[in-house]
Amino acid sequence: MRWLILAAIYLVVDLYAYQALRVFTKNIWVAVIYFIISAIVIGNLFYQFNQPSPNDGFGGGRGYAIGIFLAFFVGKIVLSIVMLGEDIVRVPIAGIEKIFGSSESFDMPSRRKFISTIALGLAAIPFAGLLYGMYKGRYNFRVLKYTLYFEDLPAAFDGYRISQISDVHSGSFDNKNKIQYGVDLLKEQDSDMVVFTGDLVNNKASEMEDWKDLFSEVKARDGVFSILGNHDYGDYHNWESATAKTENLDKLKQTHAEMGWDLMLNENRFIEKGGQRIALVGVENWGAGGFKKAGDLEKAGEGVDENDFKILLSHDPSHWEQEVKKHPKKYHLTMSGHTHGMQFGIEIPGWFKWSPVQYRYKHWAGIYEEAGRYINVNRGFGFLAYPGRVGIWPEISVIELKKGSKPA
Repeated sequence: MRWLILAAIYLVVDLYAYQALRVFTKNIWVAVIYFIISAIVIGNLFYQFNQPSPNDGFGGGRGYAIGIFLAFFVGKIVLSIVMLGEDIVRVPIAGIEKIFGSSESFDMPSRRKFISTIALGLAAIPFAGLLYGMYKGRYNFRVLKYTLYFEDLPAAFDGYRISQISDVHSGSFDNKNKIQYGVDLLKEQDSDMVVFTGDLVNNKASEMEDWKDLFSEVKARDGVFSILGNHDYGDYHNWESATAKTENLDKLKQTHAEMGWDLMLNENRFIEKGGQRIALVGVENWGAGGFKKAGDLEKAGEGVDENDFKILLSHDPSHWEQEVKKHPKKYHLTMSGHTHGMQFGIEIPGWFKWSPVQYRYKHWAGIYEEAGRYINVNRGFGFLAYPGRVGIWPEISVIELKKGSKPA
């Protein structure tokens, strides 16, 4: 049924968007080509989702089918919106002419070529952007560096650097050279610690088989620490049995160990330096809005003193909003991921930041601060569903901790 609804919506949008093209020519062959392309796009989407997928996810042909569909569909939505705006003006004019004018018939004013030209130009922007996002954007890795100041940071950790990646989603990868470049970029940061904040796979532990040797190259002086994200539990796959699902999670946990990553399951670790220490706390996934709530902050913080400087790894930023930022044990810095910045948006550093995901998540990309407590929401290393990124690029975060007050 959902496929029929999708097809019906697509057809309505398709017909309405065609009105912009029809202003330029009524040639029957232009119409035929237009609708043949539309049929191929949605037909390929249906076809790919009815083919077996090795990881039961959105990689390979499915991902590309989604991306191409979105490029055409979003472009046509833009066309439809502009055409609708024109009709909102045309219909009342025709009604006024019918009631008060000399015309006895209800004659709609013709569409204006100028409006259709603007519509086609505007539609070309998301269409080209989404195609570019698949071709180039998904592996356009960026290193984003932040310096955070804390009065109570132990002096021995002044200048301490932490690199963070999140949301690898290895089942979506298809280019080893590009991923090697991203891993090398992470290694080049030479941070004291590396953390990974969840979603190593889309569904299955087997997705990491071709990538674990590469990610095991990631090292740091004080270790590489990791947590689980909502996708790591295999909740979005139709397992043949509960035992198979449990075995999959056990295998994924073993993969972390094989890569030399210290997986933290509602646990904590102390990092010592110069006779002083900071606490690193890692919780399992805790998410609002129907996501798994396996995270147990109280259990994870056992043995951590209120006066310890604390860094929390928690996959979903809604956890910070609902439980962490006002917790009696002050968690100075929380490091999250999950949102991907929706893999689509506009960012002008220091000036403007927007993505549709902000209407779902209050904290969705970058650094946020409330009452001296910080969260960094990493935009993600990989991608899911749409096989690309537009404006919200794959990210390696590097956070430097400084003792003292923030310069004015």
